[in-house]
Amino acid sequence: MSKEMTRRAMLAAAGAGAALGAAAQDAPPAEEKILIIGVSGSPRKGKTTATAMAAALEAAKGVDPRITTELVDLGGMKIAGSDGTSSSAGSAPDDFDAILPLLKSPNLGGLLIGSPCYFRSLSSLCKAFLERLAVLREPELLLADVPVGALAVGSYRNGGQELVIEQILTAMLCHEAMLVGGKPRAHQGATLWNAHKDDIAQDELGMESARLLGVRVAGAAVKLAASKK
Repeated sequence: MSKEMTRRAMLAAAGAGAALGAAAQDAPPAEEKILIIGVSGSPRKGKTTATAMAAALEAAKGVDPRITTELVDLGGMKIAGSDGTSSSAGSAPDDFDAILPLLKSPNLGGLLIGSPCYFRSLSSLCKAFLERLAVLREPELLLADVPVGALAVGSYRNGGQELVIEQILTAMLCHEAMLVGGKPRAHQGATLWNAHKDDIAQDELGMESARLLGVRVAGAAVKLAASKK
């Protein structure tokens, strides 16, 4: 290796180290981080609902440097519905048990829940997930005042998306959560239309509603964090 190449390598390494040091200095302390969780309640892993949720979370991160996000894709998971109690388990241990610690995170600042529209209603998987959140109600309401927004994906522009959003948000009222809507033209939440064979990005209007919902939930989470200081 020539002296010039060695010199360039050293300079590049120094520059990278300086960049990492600056990034570390800019990173907020762990106790100041605001976690926003996005739950995709579709049985089809990585498809339209998950893609829309990822876009919402990405937009949420841009609101404040303290915001961190986590996508929980329920696709392929086995989650039983409620057994009529506030137990964390249904009839037998299942995949919900692995999600629960994340939902109990002390720095949880916001929650986004999405579902596809099946016969103008939410998916059975999303319904089971909502029922199992009962464990977060006792002995105290862990989701009280946490900002919650909802999104829905349908096969038609008016395929029941608003109904699904209403069902999700109605369930979250039982937790005394802070319900957060979207922006014009989707005040209730994010509504998306899967008209292009699972390429949900082609629905520009719907994807924009998902991003705006993420911004709204993130903004509410930041305000909530400020009020606790």
